[in-house]
Amino acid sequence: MSDVSVRDTLARLHAAGLDSLPGGGAEILVDRVRQQVAPKKARTEPWLGVMREAHGLGMATTATMMFGSVETLEERVEHLRRIRDLQDETGGFRAFIPWTFQEGNTALEGTVPPATAVEYLVTLGVSRLYLDNVRNIQASWVTQGLAVGQVALHFGANDLGSTMIEENVVAAAGVSFKVAAGDLVAAIRAAGFVPAQRRTDYTLVRVFE
Repeated sequence: MSDVSVRDTLARLHAAGLDSLPGGGAEILVDRVRQQVAPKKARTEPWLGVMREAHGLGMATTATMMFGSVETLEERVEHLRRIRDLQDETGGFRAFIPWTFQEGNTALEGTVPPATAVEYLVTLGVSRLYLDNVRNIQASWVTQGLAVGQVALHFGANDLGSTMIEENVVAAAGVSFKVAAGDLVAAIRAAGFVPAQRRTDYTLVRVFE
């Protein structure tokens, strides 16, 4: 444990050059769910508090939602509401990334029905409509595969994410989709969109005309 506050910790990191935070670990922002699926992770208010402090220091972040475990539909909506409310307050979320629970090698394996691709696309589409104050919605080809990622671009996603150097969370659950940069470009074109390479802050590196 440390006596340094969250704000002071983030301020030191920011001063040292850190200018953004990933939004992982959000799971479902309802404590009943968090107690079951991530009992050692921060509860809802501390997670939101870290994001609020980061935004207050000028550090943009993302937000995720892992759905399809033990939560209800109402709790999914509550998660979206908490993200939207904080975004109204701070404007600090640059992207939202919903993805489905992968049950492999977890305590819930075999106890919950897996979320389908249709359920994923519907949830992504609802996210795009509900989070009207979050500019970017990222499709999760890492959990859904590239074909569903292509379809997701027609359900409100404007970002396919990246090729990623290393991914451990989903891989630990036994899911492994691998995509090269050229495959992403070709998939976006095939879906009817113009591919572009971006930085973390969503400024463009190049557009593949």
